[in-house]
Amino acid sequence: MKTLLLLLFGALFCSFTCIAYKPVVLIHGIMAEKGSLTLLANRIREAHPGTEIYMSDRFNGWSSLVSMWHQVKAFGSDLMNVSSSHPDGIHLIGFSQGGLISRGILESFPGHNVKTFISLSSPQAGQYGTKFLHLFFPNLWKKTAYELFYSEVGQYTSVANYWNDPYHQSLYYRYSAYLPQLNNEIITSNSENQLASFSSLEHLVLIGGPDDGVITPWQSSHFGYYNMSDEVVEMRDREIYSKDLFGLKTLDSFGKITTIVCNGVQHFDWHLNLSVIDNHIIPYLD
Repeated sequence: MKTLLLLLFGALFCSFTCIAYKPVVLIHGIMAEKGSLTLLANRIREAHPGTEIYMSDRFNGWSSLVSMWHQVKAFGSDLMNVSSSHPDGIHLIGFSQGGLISRGILESFPGHNVKTFISLSSPQAGQYGTKFLHLFFPNLWKKTAYELFYSEVGQYTSVANYWNDPYHQSLYYRYSAYLPQLNNEIITSNSENQLASFSSLEHLVLIGGPDDGVITPWQSSHFGYYNMSDEVVEMRDREIYSKDLFGLKTLDSFGKITTIVCNGVQHFDWHLNLSVIDNHIIPYLD
């Protein structure tokens, strides 16, 4: 009898004191697989016991080079299945290209219930650097990459969908099949829904840093980007913000955007760096 009472007391105590953490969906970066985020997942579970974490097995390795909209639809379907099972809300973390795919999901699936979106070193404003791309485009150079990427054939690759050449903006708007639409720089029948859906977030956390070495400019992780003078224009000085094209200004006006700069972290270490995880990711998953 005494043992039974102790068990009942323990269950009641836990029901009042234990925190139920929201599930977390993780989306990996380019040329990676879901296993690449295992350390991050385990660290979250250690800090928040009982957290359900979902990592899709889609688009591993070379298949991560297929078009962004194709990946958004597939990953988005997975996320909506998770959402339907957790009506109280979920969190979403996207690393590198996975962060830009995550934004596509948030804008394209208005029924999502993502509360916090953490964009971990992602080219949210686009990419204009070829250092990492030389692994699969060995002869590609920054100043001429537009000749490949801004073509109907080039747009079949994910990188081309967010290649943002500041010196060939007319071609960017003409050919780019993803980023201009996602930014609502090109108005489509989905523009209003994209704005409302992204604005529904409770918190947007943008993480990046000057020693990244891949995301170019690194401020793209914070929605900053080059102008035609090779100067980086910060998020709040860009038209996508001032015109509130997809909800950045709305979120910011309610204090829902947190921008984090971390020095000394290289691109492929963000999701492995315990300091980044402990100090800049886990605290936003409460």
